[in-house]
Amino acid sequence: MLWLGIESSCDETAIALVKTVAGKNMVMADLCITQAPLHKPFGGIVPEYAVREHSKNLPLLLQNMIRSKSLNLKEVQAIAVTEGPGLMASLLVGNAFARGLALGLGIPVFGVNHLEGHLFSPFIGREEKLKFPFLGLVVSGGHTLLAKVEGPRQYSMIGSTIDDAAGEAFDKVARLLGLSYPGGPEIEKQAERGNPHSHSFPISLIEKNNYNFSFSGLKTAVKYFIEKNKESLSKKEFLADVCASFQESVARVIQEKTIAAAKSFSLSLIAASGGVLANKRIRELLEKKAHEEGIEVLFAKRQFCTDNAVMIAFVGALFYALGLPITKSFELNPNFSLSDFKTQANTNRF
Repeated sequence: MLWLGIESSCDETAIALVKTVAGKNMVMADLCITQAPLHKPFGGIVPEYAVREHSKNLPLLLQNMIRSKSLNLKEVQAIAVTEGPGLMASLLVGNAFARGLALGLGIPVFGVNHLEGHLFSPFIGREEKLKFPFLGLVVSGGHTLLAKVEGPRQYSMIGSTIDDAAGEAFDKVARLLGLSYPGGPEIEKQAERGNPHSHSFPISLIEKNNYNFSFSGLKTAVKYFIEKNKESLSKKEFLADVCASFQESVARVIQEKTIAAAKSFSLSLIAASGGVLANKRIRELLEKKAHEEGIEVLFAKRQFCTDNAVMIAFVGALFYALGLPITKSFELNPNFSLSDFKTQANTNRF
């Protein structure tokens, strides 16, 4: 069965082909146009620009796919499209495109939760490692969460951010430091030359008896630190040290909270995904601590960490093969949460 995936939840316009062969889901095509250069001068996403670019890029990507893969659209048997969470207008563009295409081809179209795409993305091309239950960790520009995944569409929320997501913190701190958008890659690049122990920034909520995340306080601490040391920002060594120290604090929070949750819920597998987890240092710290505790960490491949259509098509194909009714009763929803599938679980203490 050949699936077309469509992703337009934020500032990445993406389409992909995933083919189910002998029970395995193979990636046949993966195309994406990033809008980062367009939004860069503004230091963040401009929704009106994002909508315009999605409307322009989706037809272009489809035409490119048809040409490069010698694809006959009649070969496509189903479409999976992101229905939330995300920017409402951006989601609307992707869904309108998907539903119009499905109507013209006479094939079904299925809505997929964007966070489900991230949750299962570590298993793309590695489906033999998929086993339940596992701990899902998603760290991206708009989301930082931990979920116990007991099966498809069976999620218990263990922890989430109570203010800024990790990716937002990276973007805001990068702006304070005079670095460009998106902030994550820029801070990581600077941090490679810095000393992560040169400055002491807070590791938020680390002593609290829950698995929630908070990065707003860390961002504020960096802000005040910068204001007191403005004259030093022009020094390359100083900038690199601040970036490394900030990155270390974020990595430590993710490391400690995630491992504590896995141990408390007796979960031996962590599936980690989201754009922030393309960060090498965060991966290193999490993997090191997990290895010490005898816990396996499966990271999404870097090309599937950021928003992409492969993960959307993959979830559609995976759930369809399991015989699950993957269409949902929700309307298009920018706040579509994993909690909509199952009542949020009470968090245990650690």
